[in-house]
Amino acid sequence: MTRTDDSHVIASILDGQTGMYSVLVERYKDMVFSLVLKILKSREEAEEVAQDTFLKAYHALPRFKHEARFSTWLFRIAYNTAISRTRKKQITTLALDENLFENYSTDEVHENINQLDDQQQLELMKKALKTLTHDDQMLISLFYTNQQTVEEISMITGFTESNVKVKLHRIRKKLYKEINSVMQLNHA
Repeated sequence: MTRTDDSHVIASILDGQTGMYSVLVERYKDMVFSLVLKILKSREEAEEVAQDTFLKAYHALPRFKHEARFSTWLFRIAYNTAISRTRKKQITTLALDENLFENYSTDEVHENINQLDDQQQLELMKKALKTLTHDDQMLISLFYTNQQTVEEISMITGFTESNVKVKLHRIRKKLYKEINSVMQLNHA
């Protein structure tokens, strides 16, 4: 799944071997679906948007400039398509609660987490991730799960690189706060 492999497949498609597009769909379908599901929170809508994404990407393939990885370009299309869908539904977003960004001792949180076994840590993290907004879940997923760089996330979302860094920092703070809260409840 390297850039070279994608470039070779894209070149084949543009040379008339349109059936090769299924290779790219198969390679990226789970990641695209996962990304749009985090934004839309509806499996049915996510399936539709994922299909729309691949259709849009196919038609735009001649304009793909290879300036970024194909996956980054594709995720940008997926992100924009999902955001457009949410705008059409006129979903409003809540303002960030600035109290969430109090300073928490990350050493204290790490120490408390290390007292848990692996399964308990996983459950705690899942619970904390569910408290995040759709956008925050999507950013964390792009960075940690899909291993996109800050630069690539910036290209996908349209945020500046600085904004991506700040958002990731704030999301980690939210997660620390949530984990710390749960850990304090468990110790009480």
